[in-house]
Amino acid sequence: MTLFPTPTPTLPPVRGRLTLDRPLAELTWLRVGGPADALFQPADLEDLRDFLAALDPAIAVFPMGVGSNLIVRDGGLHAVVIRLGRGFNGIEIGAGTVTAGAAALDAHVARKAAEAGLDLTFLRTIPGSIGGALRMNAGCYGSYVADHFLSAEAVLRDGARVTLTRDDIHFQYRQTDLPEGAVVTSVTFRAEPGEPAALAARMEEQLAKRDATQPTKERSAGSTFRNPAGFSSTGRADDVHDLKAWKLIDEAGMRGARRGGAQMSEKHSNFLLNAGGATAADLEGLGEEVRKRVFQESGIELVWEIMRVGEPAADDKPE
Repeated sequence: MTLFPTPTPTLPPVRGRLTLDRPLAELTWLRVGGPADALFQPADLEDLRDFLAALDPAIAVFPMGVGSNLIVRDGGLHAVVIRLGRGFNGIEIGAGTVTAGAAALDAHVARKAAEAGLDLTFLRTIPGSIGGALRMNAGCYGSYVADHFLSAEAVLRDGARVTLTRDDIHFQYRQTDLPEGAVVTSVTFRAEPGEPAALAARMEEQLAKRDATQPTKERSAGSTFRNPAGFSSTGRADDVHDLKAWKLIDEAGMRGARRGGAQMSEKHSNFLLNAGGATAADLEGLGEEVRKRVFQESGIELVWEIMRVGEPAADDKPE
């Protein structure tokens, strides 16, 4: 869908920030990609609702978190990208519940919950923000957002405010079925009680394990492909590695593989890196090469976990 036909439409007035032709590379962890036709950073909930209600229904919108699990293609994104910030990152502690704004970082929510004696420690090592965690049903060490989800507040494409319950969201491994164009504004989790010091110690142990096995100091977007097994690593000694994406990539000889400035990590072969000067085409092209080689070797088709959006650059488009 093209955002700006001729003549260019007038976008609704806002109290937040609305920027046309906004480069997105600096807003993603992989630091690649072309511009969005527009980037909207709403001042508050009412600003978001008013904008969506007044926006031409033919114009696409794309809710974007902190870009931790995202490749924006080099030709950019024909949509109004909506990025929540201050005003959408609060954290409220209840009786066995935690309500977090969609812009709150997963790690910060885990820490604040632990300080209050509530266990959301699985969020501590997940990159990104709460809105993205819900959209991806993020999880690790055997726990997922779906295991703790109670409800979410969202604004629909027409500006209507709704509460989403489990009946409204079909949770699957690494995905959920949210309404098209819906912007999640907050999520409420159920959390089991725990002793704050013990929860803090568990999170430190998880961080140490992650840093020892993943390229956390390099420019990546987390796991590149979903595990064909249909679940993430449990972190336990009895974890089964059959049908894990990294193992299939290794067996296909693609650990450390390069294409332009893109590389599959030597430390963890299911991590796609911008090793220096990569384009989105480099990254996606290397990922597709990995998928092809894995299929040739094992007959298993890897599914992307990283979201890829937008258009390729003009010189990358097929003739």
